[in-house]
Formats: sequence, C-alpha cells, structure tokens
Amino acid sequence: MQKSAQHSFFIQRRLALAAIGLAALPLRARSQTFPDRAIRILVGFSAGSPSDLLARALADKLTHSLGQPAVVENKPGAGGILAVRTLLQSPSDGHTLLVVSAAHAAAPVVMRNPGFDAIRDLAGITRIANVPSVLVVNPKLSIHTLGELVARLKQAPGAMNFSTPGKGSANHFGTEYFLAQAKAQATHVPYKGVPEAVTAVLSGECQFSLVPAPNALQLIKGGQVAALAVCTATRATVLPQVPTIAEAGIAGFRFDPWFGVLTQAAVPPAARAKLIAASTTALAAPDMRTRFAMIGAEISPLPGERFDAYIQAEIAKFRYIAASAGIEAS
Repeated sequence: MQKSAQHSFFIQRRLALAAIGLAALPLRARSQTFPDRAIRILVGFSAGSPSDLLARALADKLTHSLGQPAVVENKPGAGGILAVRTLLQSPSDGHTLLVVSAAHAAAPVVMRNPGFDAIRDLAGITRIANVPSVLVVNPKLSIHTLGELVARLKQAPGAMNFSTPGKGSANHFGTEYFLAQAKAQATHVPYKGVPEAVTAVLSGECQFSLVPAPNALQLIKGGQVAALAVCTATRATVLPQVPTIAEAGIAGFRFDPWFGVLTQAAVPPAARAKLIAASTTALAAPDMRTRFAMIGAEISPLPGERFDAYIQAEIAKFRYIAASAGIEAS
C-alpha cells in the first residue's frame, strides 16, 4: 500500500508539473513574439512640442525595427502627468511607451501626490536627446539683452509675466532658476503646452518665456520674438549668435533640458530589453542625427538602468532648484 501511495504521489506530481509547463507556454510564446500589435507612444504635451517631434521621429524607426506600427498619441495636461497616468493604466506588456521631458523629474518635487512613484512605477528605455531652450521676449518691449530684461524686472518686481507649458515643466523650473539667480521676480502664467506658451508671448499676454529651440527658431529668424540667451552651458549649434545665460551675465548658470522614453516597471524584462535594443538602434541611425539637428536637438542616448539612475539624479537636482527658487509643492 505504501509503495502504491508513493507511485500515485509521483504521478500526481508529474501531472502538476506538466500542467504548470503548459500554462507557461503562452507566456513564453508571447515574450518571443513581442510585439504582437501596434506600439502606442504617449506624449504628455501638445502636437508640435519637442516631445511630440522627437516621439514621431523615433516612432518611424521603431515601426521598421519592431515590425509593428508605432503610433504617437498626444495626452497633454497637468504638465505631462496625465500621460503618465494613462501609461500606468495600460496593460503592462510593453506595448505602451511614454516620451517624457525633464519635467518628469520635477513631478515628485512640485506635486505632493502625483499618483505614482517616478522611480518605483516606471522604467527607463532610453534618454533620447538634449534640446536647448532659449529665453525670448516680445520685440515690442525693445529689450535686446538679458541685462536689459533683468533691469526691467527689477524696476517693477512681479509686473512682467512669463509663460510656460505648465507648473513643474522644465521651462518653469529653468525660468524660476534664472529669476532666483538674477535676484528678480516675475509672474508665472502656465499654459497647456509649448505652442500655447509661445503664442502668449507673440500676443503680448506674457512678456517673455524660456522656449525649446525647435519652437523658437523660425520666430527668431522672422523677428517675431527676440532671442536673449540660451540656458545650456554652451551655445546652441542652431543659434550660434545667441549667448548663454552665463555669458550674458548670470555666472555659472546651466540648465539642460532632456527628453526620454519610459515604460512601466512591471513590463517583462524580455520585452523591455527588445524596446531598449530597438531604441538604441534607432538613435544610432545617421539620418536621425541629421533629422534631430534640424530641430535643434542633440542625440544623447542613455539606455535602460543608466537612464533610471540619471532620472534619480535629476530629481535631486530639481529639489535643489525648488529650494533655491522657492517653488512649493501643491
């Protein structure tokens, strides 16, 4: 009887193991065939914003390398937070990606409860590029240099308005950092996206704005806005005649806006590895460098866990800027 019971036990165990193996087959098959449908690329800002332009350039390459359509979907709102929430509500199978700006690292600083953990809930695919921003003013103000702007700001603290694509955006942090370093004051007016923030300067609703270079180039050339300085450590290749903020009088100033691709942390490692490899290959294509250069972007890939570590360092930097500029969480 004991021998028969042992035999029965081993048969049952083999059947159980076989059942587990059969149950795992669909999972293995799915990981091997990923992606098996279109890739959705969410963008937290309006069409025409740098995030949108970079996402569409990357989507073209991913469509080819992954063998499935990569479709860009704009989800503007709350400084990019709406798009993050949309990502986290999607299936965690790797078919939904999110293009973020440096504002992503500001969210934990400016929002007490953004509804997600920027480190725990999200995982890096790659940093895409750095895109310099340029401080522009309405030409009707007859302000031609950064020094003249600072002087005007100090004459009437808080009287001038500056536009941004939302509280907590990289443009917001960069401008507040500039004001803190210049010991000047202005009133923040947030908009839904970069194009709307630029339009506010053109209309005169706001007097100045820190604008991504891609959105300012044609307006500067056409004399619709006046360029005073770029925020990066070195001059922008697309605006070589425009000084840096440091060169224009705010010694040591540097602010480097960046853009990258994230997905959910719960995405299977095999799927994430495919996405990282495909994105890295896409950014290495010679025509991508040319395409990005046309809009003032400089490719700066940082794949996977290296991008995760970079974001953690950026969050720490934004906490420092918030403390320096008096930006409070809400």
